[in-house]
Amino acid sequence: MVGGRPLIGVSTYLESARWGVWELEAALLPAGYPRLVRDAGGLVAMLPPDEPLHAAAAVARLDGLVIAGGPDVDPARYGAAREPRTGPEARERDSWELALIDAALASGTPLLGICRGMQLLNVALGGTLVQHIEGHVEVVGVFGRHPVKPVPGSLYSRLVPEETSVPTYHHQSVDRLGSGLTASAHAPDGTVEAVELPGPGWTLGVQWHPEMGEDLRVMEGLVRAAS
Repeated sequence: MVGGRPLIGVSTYLESARWGVWELEAALLPAGYPRLVRDAGGLVAMLPPDEPLHAAAAVARLDGLVIAGGPDVDPARYGAAREPRTGPEARERDSWELALIDAALASGTPLLGICRGMQLLNVALGGTLVQHIEGHVEVVGVFGRHPVKPVPGSLYSRLVPEETSVPTYHHQSVDRLGSGLTASAHAPDGTVEAVELPGPGWTLGVQWHPEMGEDLRVMEGLVRAAS
């Protein structure tokens, strides 16, 4: 806790970025993430990719962890051949974020996976992914919306009990659930939209992007668990 606010780490990624006269590699995080954490009552720590062996030490300093959205998970991580519509590898980020997830699960640190973060949580626990689905990206580079229905009795349903319209942008989804995970929300086409790990800890993954919307309830749940 820092000044009464839980410290929430959010994973970032390294990309070439341009500002002013500079064009350099930068640790990037869309501003919606820190804004969402702040509005939910937390304080943000950005976590750029590092050596996986340092993940446990990083998580030990946090009250909660968010694995952010981003590129496709390398199919080799779940024993699948790469399909034509799967994006480029992000091996460094995969390694770092998988190590962060493992550390959070081992320590009981509250964990929220967003889009890629949910998919990576599933892979970390031995699950697999569908490498391409239709209908969840309406326009390239533009977030769409669709309804999500909670599974009664789930952690997610206690946070958001009603069906809601959520901001969405993804072309991959959960296939076989990882060990211990349960589905806690679905899209109208049956796509798994949220997963959770029942037990004494707080572990939730959502397929959509709450940082692009106005509903704070999922992040507020993480912040409360981290307080």
